[in-house]
Amino acid sequence: MEPAAGLSTDATVRELLLLMPRLVGRAKRLGLPDSLRSLDLAPRHLSLLSSLLFDGPLNVSELAERLQVAPTTVSLLVSELTAKGVLTRQPDNADRRRHIIDISDGQRAAIHQWLAPGARAWRRAVGPLSPEQRATFIATLRAYEQAVSEAEPRDGPT
Repeated sequence: MEPAAGLSTDATVRELLLLMPRLVGRAKRLGLPDSLRSLDLAPRHLSLLSSLLFDGPLNVSELAERLQVAPTTVSLLVSELTAKGVLTRQPDNADRRRHIIDISDGQRAAIHQWLAPGARAWRRAVGPLSPEQRATFIATLRAYEQAVSEAEPRDGPT
């Protein structure tokens, strides 16, 4: 294997094509704690729960901004997870028209058990990087996500 410094674009792509399936497979093997299995949680819930676990209670607008999705999308997820007892929704004392969303006390430990190993692994991986290197890493992953999104087949004739 070539050293990390000085990889050509093709060599980097080759390494990433080998690495990404393993990375995703290992992340999936972290598995859900038993108490969360019956809740039918999906990848779309992961980001929302991660934000609440690591950043604390937030309102729908703040969640939407962090998740880079529409507030209506967050509202639907919050309603779904509130009905399942995963989240709580309390009126915001500063603005009674808004609600503060948080993980329910009964599910907090299980959600932490589910998400903490991945967070620890990311901290270990990005901890040695400089802030500039971390920013480049995130920008690269976002660019990859965008490129894959653009390459996805569309419905209808091509």
